[in-house]
Amino acid sequence: MYNLLKGKKGIIFGALNAESIAWKVAERAHEEGAEFVLTNAPIAMRMGAINELAEKTGSQIIPADATSMEDITNLVEQSMEILGGKIDFVLHSIGMSVNVRKGKHYTDPKYDFTTKGWDVSAVSFHKVMNVLYNKNAMNEWGSVVALTYMAAQRVFPDYNDMADNKAYLESIARSFGYFFGRDHKVRVNTISQSPTMTTAGSGVKGFDAFLNYAEEMSPLGNASALECADYTISLFSDLTKKVTLQNLFHDGGFSNMGISTKVMENFKTEE
Repeated sequence: MYNLLKGKKGIIFGALNAESIAWKVAERAHEEGAEFVLTNAPIAMRMGAINELAEKTGSQIIPADATSMEDITNLVEQSMEILGGKIDFVLHSIGMSVNVRKGKHYTDPKYDFTTKGWDVSAVSFHKVMNVLYNKNAMNEWGSVVALTYMAAQRVFPDYNDMADNKAYLESIARSFGYFFGRDHKVRVNTISQSPTMTTAGSGVKGFDAFLNYAEEMSPLGNASALECADYTISLFSDLTKKVTLQNLFHDGGFSNMGISTKVMENFKTEE
């Protein structure tokens, strides 16, 4: 360990179980010397094992619905009280599509479901930063990171309306990140991660096949949840103080590939 986050305080959204990226980030942040509060929606907390993570990392848990301004305000105020000061880092690792869960095709969604997923997956990021910004709750050179996916830029048919949500999330990072940087010297970035076998990822139709495809397309292979956590830690640290408004691809090179020799071999015809 390098003590990259020694003395830093944070809030980590979205740790559900040991497979989730947020869980790995919490473990790595703890190892690097950080103190933090864990939070998730009450229903997600009932599904997951967040108490185990809290015990392991010496953290307190504050349930919060990330779509509720009242809950987020309470979360930020309580976190500063528990941690004894302003916040240095925040991880937004939240995503949910009701249309995907209910098997609604992208071309014929239920729009109430669309709105709910958009609010949870993207607008919640704006709401979290709204409270942090207006309460001046973050230290200078603090870092806010949200997790995204390349479907925000390219077509992945079965990713459904989550692609739209991620595109909106990335735009929020740039737009709010400008004001947060200008006024409070806080960085805001998104990490576009490889397909990762988490609870959320495995809910996407045909995920296994796509995971294998991405592995064969990427020169370095898919990035794991733990490797994403390491990258996130670097963005929370003081080593990246001038990195902001970026969508950072952490995908083994997949995002710049056209075709790989491994994939081409599957389409060769007999000579």
